[in-house]
Amino acid sequence: MNKALRQAVIAGNWKMNKNRAEAAELINALKPIAADKTCGVIICVPYTNLETALDLTKGTNIKVGAENCHFKKSGAFTGEISADMLKEMGVEYVIIGHSERRQYFAETDLTVNRRTKAALAAGLKVILCVGEMLAEREDGITEDVVELQTVAAFTGISAEDAKNVIIAYEPVWAIGTGKTATADQAEEVCGFIRKVVANKYGKEIADGMTIQYGGSMNEKNCAELLAKEDIDGGLIGGASLVAEKFGVLLAEASK
Repeated sequence: MNKALRQAVIAGNWKMNKNRAEAAELINALKPIAADKTCGVIICVPYTNLETALDLTKGTNIKVGAENCHFKKSGAFTGEISADMLKEMGVEYVIIGHSERRQYFAETDLTVNRRTKAALAAGLKVILCVGEMLAEREDGITEDVVELQTVAAFTGISAEDAKNVIIAYEPVWAIGTGKTATADQAEEVCGFIRKVVANKYGKEIADGMTIQYGGSMNEKNCAELLAKEDIDGGLIGGASLVAEKFGVLLAEASK
């Protein structure tokens, strides 16, 4: 982390977990843990938990995000939620392009770009996910894949709007598998992503952009990962579902 240039941010991605009562229990346990932390704290929860999360986090340092949004303002898109709907509720952040959306729900670089534009236009801040599959890493094309995803996602987005984007580097092979990129591997790719951003928007924007690591970061490996210059926090899956574990990451990112 380089806190002189940018904020460290720990964001929880709850995925499809927790009913409303369970969400309330977790948030109430998290509030005193997060209260004195200096890093950014975000919880991205299922749609059904957004109202609960927004109510319980009022007056705290915990920000609330959604896990996805559609690229249209309204229309015949059964089961989808628009960025404007999220903004009207009071949601501040939204995850776009998570590998599970790409893998299971036909998300493409084009739809990631469209969703990102829609979210930014609605006044949301975006956590933009990029990352390679195992076969792509083994073929030595990690940088090619990550560059393509990053450039495609930012197509048509101004430098001013780019300031409202956090990038989460999530190697697909390390999400929910228990496998984690080494700290050096994660740093190498996060540093490369920063160079891609610099090529598009200039060094100042790139230096100020928070780039997280999101491949199974947890309470046991976070210290080594967060010690790296270009890793500015994490997008956290499993460890975000346990207040004490999430608290370890918040403490480490606040040092």
